[in-house]
Amino acid sequence: MKRQSTFTKIAGFALATSFILSGCSAGAPYAPAPSAGAVAMEASAPYYPQEPADMFFEDYGVRGFVTTAKDNLSTFAVDVDNGAYTVARNYVQDGWLPPTDAVRAEEFINYFDYRYPNPEAANSFAITVDGAPSPFAERQTNRMLRVGIQGYEAPADVRQDVALTFVIDVSGSMDMDNRLGLAKRALYLLVDQLRPTDRIAIVVYGTNARIVLDMTPVSEKQTILNSINRLAAEGATNAAAGLWLGYRVATANFDPAVANRVVLLSDGVANVGPTGPDEILAIIKEHAAEGIRLTTIGLGMGNYNDTLMEQLADDGDGFYAYVDSMQEAERIFVDKLTGSLLTIAKDAKVQVEFNPETVERYRLIGYENRDVADDDFRNDEVDAGEIGAGHSVTALYELELLPDIEDAAAQVATVRLRWEEPNTGEVSELEQPLTLGDLATTFEATDPRFQLAVAVAEYAELLKHSPFAWEGSLADLSAEVQRIDDLIAATEGAHDADVKELAQLIWLADSLQPAK
Repeated sequence: MKRQSTFTKIAGFALATSFILSGCSAGAPYAPAPSAGAVAMEASAPYYPQEPADMFFEDYGVRGFVTTAKDNLSTFAVDVDNGAYTVARNYVQDGWLPPTDAVRAEEFINYFDYRYPNPEAANSFAITVDGAPSPFAERQTNRMLRVGIQGYEAPADVRQDVALTFVIDVSGSMDMDNRLGLAKRALYLLVDQLRPTDRIAIVVYGTNARIVLDMTPVSEKQTILNSINRLAAEGATNAAAGLWLGYRVATANFDPAVANRVVLLSDGVANVGPTGPDEILAIIKEHAAEGIRLTTIGLGMGNYNDTLMEQLADDGDGFYAYVDSMQEAERIFVDKLTGSLLTIAKDAKVQVEFNPETVERYRLIGYENRDVADDDFRNDEVDAGEIGAGHSVTALYELELLPDIEDAAAQVATVRLRWEEPNTGEVSELEQPLTLGDLATTFEATDPRFQLAVAVAEYAELLKHSPFAWEGSLADLSAEVQRIDDLIAATEGAHDADVKELAQLIWLADSLQPAK
């Protein structure tokens, strides 16, 4: 039986009331201010856009518990994608709950910054492993285990130069301000962040694909900006032709001394030429093996193919993000620019070995489409995940411990990370053990960022309608996230805007109807 809420409805009501009385000053879209001189006793109903149609998602299911006596190894490819979180945010801000298929818990979790320590450059990575009881766990005796992997963040002034080939969807479906218009503004922003020695090429596709700008140094900035400014929507959507030409340009200009990357900006819809994921993915894999990586940037709501954009990034040895605003574009192209451009690990895999004498069963939250066979953990021919400079990866497990084990030295698990260095091909492996004594005795005693990760996972599970979701309400969860944000402010000296926004999104989601 799942545990009932320990947070009161009063807390949720107090949070909701504070949002309303403050006029939703943090930017929430659901409490419009009354017009001057208004005397109506009843507030006008908020306006929401029409429910988005023709949205394509894949149902990967929900992982269940695994008995440790039968299988004590959990192995998965790392995933730094976070597009599912911003897609869901866009749904909620527009007045709809996202479809359950749109929710990938690991992408919700990996959207947030957990402030893991930055490793020394020589080490490339650091592993953080911690755990505690959780107010959201299936049983009060269960523990939540966090595995955090932090990649080395090189100073911006010492990063490699980059050669970027932008493949931009200019089909008729992109003829909206929040699609092609937003893509152009994001590109202006990116160009301002690059160095004169970086290079950019632009390929566009509608019914056909063509080169708008051959590889050009950023020192010729005005030429690049003029090419972006001239982009206009046209024709049908031949995504395969666009990617084929984009990789052709990237290959012709390949430089082993720089980071070579193709960046696709699209709504993911393909209706001319090869349109199926398998046909388009075949174009990607060959070039990924040659060291040209792919970043996919999704745009737009309605007639949007999340499945294709996510699969392309996975097979293209890159990452997937969804841009719903200029603030999100700034996050990717300014705040996290180095990690967005430079890969420090390829085919990165995590394997967690649980001790059957301590752990009765476990479940990994999310990563349903990132499975790696346990026997393939040290098979370096198996494709896995990529990690950018400064990027972090977080995974959460729910553990059911065996009863009456009180030895603090008892081993709970050993976490291993294995990856290949992209430039040299050298394979490395790190491991980090965890004992019973390493687990916190209460949830409140843990680092606030640990508490945040657990709360974010619960939000995803509630939206997913997971059978393991907590039985409390979204309003109660919103109050808990607000408490965590206050704790972050008290311990770190400032509120986290992403966490504050999360509390508001959860509060709003509590009142919404699910999209069909």
